[in-house]
Amino acid sequence: MTTDLTDVFETHRPLLMGVAYRMLGRVADAEDVVQDAWLRWSRADRGEIGEPRAYLVRITTRLAIDRLRRAKANGEAYIGPWLPEPCVTEFGGTAPDTAERAVLADTVSLAVLVVLESLSPLERAVFVLREAFGYPYAEIAALLDRGEAAVRQLAGRARRHVAERRPRYDVDPARRRDLTERFLAAAGGGDLEGLLSLLAADVRLVGDSGGKAKAPLRTLHTADKVGRFLIAVSGTVPDLAVRFLEVNGGPAVLILSGGKPDSLIQVDVADDRVSTVYIVRNPDKLRHLADR
Repeated sequence: MTTDLTDVFETHRPLLMGVAYRMLGRVADAEDVVQDAWLRWSRADRGEIGEPRAYLVRITTRLAIDRLRRAKANGEAYIGPWLPEPCVTEFGGTAPDTAERAVLADTVSLAVLVVLESLSPLERAVFVLREAFGYPYAEIAALLDRGEAAVRQLAGRARRHVAERRPRYDVDPARRRDLTERFLAAAGGGDLEGLLSLLAADVRLVGDSGGKAKAPLRTLHTADKVGRFLIAVSGTVPDLAVRFLEVNGGPAVLILSGGKPDSLIQVDVADDRVSTVYIVRNPDKLRHLADR
């Protein structure tokens, strides 16, 4: 019996992690929520569970909503710009075709998760279930114990909010990888002219340190400021090593110092130029990448 319970849960774990991470933007928190979902699943009355997948998604979603509400109630201040904890993309069995993988990659991108952070917990839940995983409104309503009309209103507000605030970017993985490699080569080689040729005029650089590492405490704007900053900090990491990963649905560069994660860099691309540079330096958000 225990083996059957575990097998069913493990079958749905990638989906549950996908929901929890998009809801919370933090890998460790998502893992905690999924673990709590397992505990509830293992203790539940089997006779009251009609469909395991629906039950598990409902429990995971509600646990994530509760966690978001507690975080908002605590009102903890974050030092400098906030970015989601980078997540190595592993869609598992949740994306059977290329089109679905593209949708999943988009809804887990750093740009979208930053916007989702400003939604209410319920709006975020509805957006994730509808836009990322294609749940029908009626099913979302049942999962959240809300009327279908209310769920449609929440979905409409969330979509408009995201559409108004998300940066425009191209999602062609090959082009993005190519520009990432050229960007890294120019920045690492101190080639300011080459770097500026890759940056959009209105490029932004968002650095997340949480006050625990050196990074700009405000978002940098314009190619000149971003380019000069990157050139100034290039070469300052001792015993540097570079590793390419797929993170949050796109190519990223993990920079290691002495074998330990120092920074993660990812770029968004629009019109064949780098439109946004994300740099995560908060060590708490990089620790889980040590073995990648």
